[in-house]
Amino acid sequence: MKENISVGLLGLGVVGSGVIQIINNHQEELVHQLGCSVSVGRVLVRDLEKARKKDIDPAVLTTSATDVIDDPNIDVIVEVMGGIEETRQYILKAFENGKHVITANKDLIALHGPELEDAAGKNNCDLYYEASVGGGIPLLRTLSDGLVSDRINQVMGIVNGTTNYIMTKMDKEGMPYDTALKQAQELGFAEADPTSDVEGLDAARKMVILARLAFLTDFDLEDVEVRGISNIALSDLEYGQKLGYVMKLIGFASFENEQVEVSVQPTFLAESHPLAGVENEFNAVYVNGEAVGETMFYGPGAGSLPTATAVMSDVVAVIKNMRLGVNGRRFIKPRFKKQLTPPTHSYSQYYVRLHVKDEVGAFANISQLFNEIGISFEKILQTPRKQQQELAEIILVTHKTSLDKFQKALGELENLNVVETVKSYYRVEGEIAQ
Repeated sequence: MKENISVGLLGLGVVGSGVIQIINNHQEELVHQLGCSVSVGRVLVRDLEKARKKDIDPAVLTTSATDVIDDPNIDVIVEVMGGIEETRQYILKAFENGKHVITANKDLIALHGPELEDAAGKNNCDLYYEASVGGGIPLLRTLSDGLVSDRINQVMGIVNGTTNYIMTKMDKEGMPYDTALKQAQELGFAEADPTSDVEGLDAARKMVILARLAFLTDFDLEDVEVRGISNIALSDLEYGQKLGYVMKLIGFASFENEQVEVSVQPTFLAESHPLAGVENEFNAVYVNGEAVGETMFYGPGAGSLPTATAVMSDVVAVIKNMRLGVNGRRFIKPRFKKQLTPPTHSYSQYYVRLHVKDEVGAFANISQLFNEIGISFEKILQTPRKQQQELAEIILVTHKTSLDKFQKALGELENLNVVETVKSYYRVEGEIAQ
């Protein structure tokens, strides 16, 4: 067994710098755990002249990826550069060279995870990606190892810190969306182009990864129903508070009768729900297993050292496998063929806000429509309005119903004479059953 394991980094941004910091500062802990030292062999960067911290040796820096991937002295590649196609090619080449790979790249794993897993196995290499979901929260390893003997039937959570920060500011302080987004950008929680976060795409990629691990089935990004937060009105949040709800952007994945449903959408949670109290940039994922019951994982979803800690946990796992001679044996093929849950078997409660004509019998017509479809109401709010042709605003929360029935109701509401418009609708998750 080697006395030193050499790590090559593809990328030296926030996470890459954190990885080097941990390797340099935690060397005694690593040697104690592994029986060998860990060092940084080569690092791919865009600019050799950029000012960097003193704990990074300039001699290891390179602008050529092949200097890292083809270096025979490097055992493990840590990919923290981002991107998809170019990065995919680098990782495939690393496997051909017999190098193990750790990545924090959720986009790459969501789109090409099964292909990369297969390539790793064929080359007797390891592929780990703990840092791709949840930052410093040890979530993926929990699903693939800690809960491996259980049958997971539901995973839901807040997996994007940017949107959670924005939603917290809107809900707690009544801050308009644009103002909350600007503040998130100023604090570094949101990118200059926040589209991936606020439109739910980042969360959707993470939920694909979670669904694959939790349910042992292949799942594709295009199968995820996605709605973002950019069109949420403060008035809906205010009505939610009156009804006892808090809104969050929730990633939801369920597995029942070998059918999978995955979505990302703004969701009203009962104030007593474990996820309702998760605020600001923090992430939390709620896992329900047949044997373990209800568990929740909470922590920082991003940041240099939290994410680097997740990366280094994978580095340690790879090195332990090297010492045992079991690299490349981790990949487990999907157990179930992908079957999507049809709308007739997807159940939830729903919040609907309507503008209706303020006239006698208006609500009776609406109630009759829902009754004919087979949907009943749990909560009702009505607020008179003095502008816009004396319209009234009605807020309904349904009992649990199927998605196809709810979609049918939405379609027929638009054609109902007394309804001016359907202003908004959202999924509702009530209290957790005890």
